[in-house]
Amino acid sequence: MTTGRPSRPSSRGRGIPEATVARLPLYLRALTALSERGVPTVSSEELAAAAGVNSAKLRKDLSYLGSYGTRGVGYDVEYLVYQISRELGLTQDWPVVIIGVGNLGHALANYGGFASRGFRVVALLDADPHRIGERVAGLHIRHVNELEDVVAEHNVSIGVIATPASAAQDVCDRLVGAGVTSILNFAPCVLSVPEGVNVRKVDLSIELQILAFHEQRKAGRAASLAPVATAGQNLARPLDGAPDLSRRTVPDEDDLPEAMRA
Repeated sequence: MTTGRPSRPSSRGRGIPEATVARLPLYLRALTALSERGVPTVSSEELAAAAGVNSAKLRKDLSYLGSYGTRGVGYDVEYLVYQISRELGLTQDWPVVIIGVGNLGHALANYGGFASRGFRVVALLDADPHRIGERVAGLHIRHVNELEDVVAEHNVSIGVIATPASAAQDVCDRLVGAGVTSILNFAPCVLSVPEGVNVRKVDLSIELQILAFHEQRKAGRAASLAPVATAGQNLARPLDGAPDLSRRTVPDEDDLPEAMRA
């Protein structure tokens, strides 16, 4: 396994659309689960269902990798895992630094999924003097003033920002200045970066707000249907003082006006 920044052409340079690149991790996750269960092959329909996309889109995405499967057999799971991992750069070892070791930073540092996917957290940095030296996930927290030294020492490829919003842009600028060109931002703000720097933003509050919107829409639809049902029920009820004829096919004589009685 090689270490450091990529030397092979990027996916964009090889003509793979960004939308396809965004779906490749979904396919890899589904394939990894199949591999762990010992499943040797998978059809495009089964893999698409596991990844949450339609099968036509999946087949087109995988064709960019030169993988078309075998008619009547499907895709070789292990080989497809290798193909996607190679395309995503996961056959390399990617040194990662996390800046900001609050509750979220602690959780990220202790996340076991990084190592199994080719990402190695090499340093934890924070500005709080009370946290310096604290041991988290086998690493001692270092002061953020050492950021440039850490990047050079470990040839850091990816920086993860988990600081408050007020500090995020300064940290971002320092990462870029130190040569880091890929940043994962958990701070609730938009970062300004120069051309050639890739930023992925993860904002949990925005995701929760979107879910709240959908919940409100569902509640609103339920409320709008309620008066309609009530109105329908009211129409079926007899008016006060009127005879209830809803269960009768022929009215009794007592229900008729006096002039119409026999």
